[in-house]
Amino acid sequence: MFVAAAGAYVHVVTHFIQAGLLSALGSLGLMVWLMATPHSHETEQKRLGLLAGFAFLTALNLMVLFFNSILPTAFMGTAMIFTCFTLSALYARRRSYLFLGGILMSAMSLMLLSSLGNLFFGSIWLFQANLYVGLVVMCGFVLFDTQLIIEKAENGDKDYIWHCIDLFLDFVTLFRKLMMILAMNEKDKKKEKK
Repeated sequence: MFVAAAGAYVHVVTHFIQAGLLSALGSLGLMVWLMATPHSHETEQKRLGLLAGFAFLTALNLMVLFFNSILPTAFMGTAMIFTCFTLSALYARRRSYLFLGGILMSAMSLMLLSSLGNLFFGSIWLFQANLYVGLVVMCGFVLFDTQLIIEKAENGDKDYIWHCIDLFLDFVTLFRKLMMILAMNEKDKKKEKK
């Protein structure tokens, strides 16, 4: 998160608007490279560097998409939601949220199909429904991924770098959804004032 914050800060200071596509491709490339690098003691430093680069470029790309006055509100809201759902998963009975995996993936598939359909219909209602349902689904993924990581660790999977990627992606997606909802609400308030 500190490296991602550094990426956001670099964007704010330099106003590097052209970084959108480049940072997206760079973060995707680093993620693929990280997946291809095996987990071992010898590759740990290399994988940590790839993780840092991925976080930096992801935050840079996110700031290109969304930078305005609601950023602190969205970040604090995301941090609170993420913390609450993570603590809930940590203190819940072991494996009690693992059943959510199939439901969440089905919901993601339906959201993808409705988003593709909305390209043709252009319905603002469907777009808003997708945002709010997506926020709920991502909260479910925080529960699921946290318990899945605990279960994997207890079964011998000690790849904490990849576990970091799972939780980081949950956080970023939550942040993106919340930022879009807040931006949409702010836009509606400005319309009402006029």
